[in-house]
Amino acid sequence: MSYGFETLAIHAGQEPDERTGAVIPPIFQTSTYAQDAVGAPRLGYEYSRSGNPTRDALQECLAALEGGRFGLTFASGLAAEDTLLRSALRPGDHVVIPDDAYGGTYRLFARVAQPWGVQFTPAKLTDADAVRAAVTAQTKMIWVETPTNPLLGVADIAAIAQIAREVGAILVVDNTFASPYLQQPLALGADVVVHSTTKYVGGHSDVVGGALVINEAELHEKAKFHQNAMGAVNGPFDAWLTLRGLKTLAVRMERHCDNAERVTEFLSGHSAVTQVLYPGLAEHANHDVAAKQMRRFGGMVSFRVGDPAKAERICNSTKVFTLAESLGGIESLIEHPGRMTHASVAGSALEVPADLVRLSVGIETIDDLLTDLGNALSA
Repeated sequence: MSYGFETLAIHAGQEPDERTGAVIPPIFQTSTYAQDAVGAPRLGYEYSRSGNPTRDALQECLAALEGGRFGLTFASGLAAEDTLLRSALRPGDHVVIPDDAYGGTYRLFARVAQPWGVQFTPAKLTDADAVRAAVTAQTKMIWVETPTNPLLGVADIAAIAQIAREVGAILVVDNTFASPYLQQPLALGADVVVHSTTKYVGGHSDVVGGALVINEAELHEKAKFHQNAMGAVNGPFDAWLTLRGLKTLAVRMERHCDNAERVTEFLSGHSAVTQVLYPGLAEHANHDVAAKQMRRFGGMVSFRVGDPAKAERICNSTKVFTLAESLGGIESLIEHPGRMTHASVAGSALEVPADLVRLSVGIETIDDLLTDLGNALSA
C-alpha cells in the first residue's frame, strides 16, 4: 500500500517497540552490543559507529520521504557531503558546482577536495547551456543546489539530469532549502539527495546533522562503507531529535511558506528594498521551473537594499528575527551572508552582494514578523 507524505513521516521506520509497545521508538543510547557468540551479533548490531537502531529508523524514514531506496545520516551536512565525495570521486575527476553555492560547500571543494586532486568549475546552473559548457571529459559529478543559498536561484533538475546522463556523471541535489516535503529530486532524475538535516528536517535549531539518500545500490554500498570507515555519524540522541522533527515537517513547511509569502509581499512594496529574491514571485527568473518541480516555494527570502552598511544595520535592528546563522528552524532568523554564512567565498567567483540580507522565515505570528521588519527597515 502506498502512503502519503505525512503518514510516512510519522510511521516509516518507526514501528512501536516490540518489547514494551512504546509508540515512539526508544533512543538506543549505547556504544556497543552484546553478541550471542563470537562473530554473531544480534540483528547485525555490534558497535554504534557501524550501526544503531535509532539511526537506522531515521535513515529509513528519510529515504521513504525522498522516495529513495537507501538513507545514510551523519554528524553534519558537510560530513555527508565529504563522505559522498570520497565515495564517488577519485583524484583527477571533475565536478560542476553552482556559481552561488553554499559557502561551506565551496570551502569543501576548494580547500579539501581540490588539494586531494578533484577539480571543480562553478557554473550558472539555472542555464542548461552554461552547465554543458562547464562539463569536461573528466566530469564525474554535477552538484546542484536548488533553491540556492542565498540567492535563491532555481535549477531545472530534470534538464540537468539529462545532461548528467549524457556525460555519465552523477547528479547530486542539495535539497536542504526545499526539504523533501516541497521537492523530491530523485523523482526528477537525480542520483543522490543531500541534506543538512540541521535545517528544515530537524526544524527546531537544536540538533546538527546531515544525510544522503541514494537509489543506486553500488553507490550506496560505497557510501555506507565510508560512513563507517570515516566515522562522522550522528549519535542516537541526535538521530532521535531529527526523527522527531520529521514528524511535523509537512505542517511546519506549510506555515513557513505561508509566512514567507506574506513577508515577500511586504518587502516587494517597501521603498527601502531594491530587490526581493523569492521563487514564488512571478518576476523571479526561474519561477516557472520552481512551479513545475516544487509543491510550494519555501520559507527562505533574500532581499537587497542598495547599501552594505544599511544591510548590516537592518540585520542588527530586528527584535523578533534573531541575528544568527543557519536556517529552517521554527524561529525566524536574519543574517548578512557576505559577512556571515558566505564569508568563505569573499573574493571568489561565488562572492555574494554586500547589500544582501537573508531571512529564514519562521512560524511566528505573521503580523509580528512584518512589524519587526518594518521597524528594522526604517532604522
